[in-house]
Amino acid sequence: MIRLVVGLGLPVLLVVRLGAGGVVEALAGISGPVVAAALLLGALTTVAGAARWCVVARGVGLTLPLGEATADAYRATLLNSLLPAGVLGDVHRAVRHHRPGDGRGARAVVIERVAGQVVVVAVGAAVLFAQPAVVHAVVGPGLGFVAAGVVLLVAGVVGWLWTARRAARWRLGLATAMRDVREGLGRWRTAPAVVLLSLVALAGLLALFVVAARTAGVTAPLGQLLPLVTVALLAMSVPLTVGGWGPREAVAAVAFAAVGLAPGQGLATAVVYGVLALISCAPGALVLLADAARRPNARRMPAPAALPWRRCSPSSAMVRVRPTPAG
Repeated sequence: MIRLVVGLGLPVLLVVRLGAGGVVEALAGISGPVVAAALLLGALTTVAGAARWCVVARGVGLTLPLGEATADAYRATLLNSLLPAGVLGDVHRAVRHHRPGDGRGARAVVIERVAGQVVVVAVGAAVLFAQPAVVHAVVGPGLGFVAAGVVLLVAGVVGWLWTARRAARWRLGLATAMRDVREGLGRWRTAPAVVLLSLVALAGLLALFVVAARTAGVTAPLGQLLPLVTVALLAMSVPLTVGGWGPREAVAAVAFAAVGLAPGQGLATAVVYGVLALISCAPGALVLLADAARRPNARRMPAPAALPWRRCSPSSAMVRVRPTPAG
């Protein structure tokens, strides 16, 4: 419920507060070349993420073809964009690749997803600390309290896992997961490739944000624009979005205002980015249609099952004869 209120309520509140004119004009600027650019950048980002998944899977001892990984990544991205939680597509991907008694397939999905988010957060944090005005406007003086709260939460979870008897199963699962993390990310043959592919995927997302800003009529220099769109992209990591909507629009409006740009331009940029991001993962619909075509037709009447009759030869038959009383 809170996710729906934040994810859907924030954009509506911003439109009411800042006006819908700029958003409507920005959406009207989405042309054929813009759609083509969104599809190309979406392909770049999706293939980079799929290749990163293949590297992690190979690191934990699995074989995953790039074509299959790309199709699954398109499906997952589309589901993430349409469903409220923003991660249900990746959950479907993990369930699809899980095998009974072998959790490496599901853990590879989690490791790949977390690795990509870590790179986004690291780059976003570096940009934030390089822009003090944006930090103060977006986070405010409560940054220290937030950081302290996160540290205390992590320390509490680690302490419980280390001391509680009931956490034995969790410790075992965590040890298994950390082993896969070392194999999937910590080896010299995997770590550089994962980081490089994550940076390529991030570059595709930032380029799409820049396309959205230019479509919305933002003429700020690229050096001023990139930090702003990076912060807006970082806001999508907050687990209170609906398909990425909500905090992204609010942070974009505040970040633009912090550097002297119109907050309405930040809102329009974020809204156009949301639409272009949905267009960029549209090939995932073809994957879903292919999945539906491969399923058996539910309306087709099933053929009658053969009854378990067995042939019986006369020699194998046994006849019981009831004896009749004498006399």
